[in-house]
Amino acid sequence: MPPPELLPRPGESVEKMRARLVYQSRKRGTLESDLLLSTFAKERLPTMNEAELKEFDKLMDEPDWDIYYWATENRTPPERWAGSSLLAKLKVHARNEGKVVRRMPDLS
Repeated sequence: MPPPELLPRPGESVEKMRARLVYQSRKRGTLESDLLLSTFAKERLPTMNEAELKEFDKLMDEPDWDIYYWATENRTPPERWAGSSLLAKLKVHARNEGKVVRRMPDLS
């Protein structure tokens, strides 16, 4: 399957992109993806630079279950995501090695 094309968002500031990505990470369509991506976004989005935000934006355009299976390492991601440091960080987050009980983050 070819990668999805990003919607053009001319003039979108970094802060507006960050706010949009917070929303998109919370409203995915499946509870599993909502929890995984919203908690990752809460933890990581505030410190992401513009290039990292754009990569996360591109990931958000992938199908929910694909992201979930790649993050939980149940499926191999396609070549376009091989070597992605963002996906590597998401995989670490999904492993939840600290056994943290996660819930949908509050909007702040």
